[in-house]
Amino acid sequence: MAVIPYKEADVSLLARLMRAEAEGDGKLGMLMVGNTGVNRVRGDCIDFTDINSIRDMVFQSPGGFEATQKGYFYQRAREKDKRLARNVINGKRYHPATNSLWFFMPSGECPAQWFGQWNTGRFKSHCFYSPTRSDCPNVY
Repeated sequence: MAVIPYKEADVSLLARLMRAEAEGDGKLGMLMVGNTGVNRVRGDCIDFTDINSIRDMVFQSPGGFEATQKGYFYQRAREKDKRLARNVINGKRYHPATNSLWFFMPSGECPAQWFGQWNTGRFKSHCFYSPTRSDCPNVY
């Protein structure tokens, strides 16, 4: 059962985002990016109070994703990418992105904090950051 509202076009949009941001980190990396996106829709907190849909989340500016802002969000959604997107839309979570609202790819080690949120771990090239439960209870 979906944890956020969506239409079929949203599945493709999320799948494209996941692929653009983390295809190099494989299936699990893409799922973690999807977790972060779904959490932004669920959150209604911090920088994400006006994010009410997958479309809002994917194209948020400022504060959105590099893939949509720097032009590498052009690949179509493949069926295997859509399956991954449906997993996270339906509430599957993957550590360290379980409750994350941010991720990025540093050139070195993961900083302890990013936008005031604590690092929850790294998966391959991406570091993930989660708010506290009191700052953003809807992602927990």
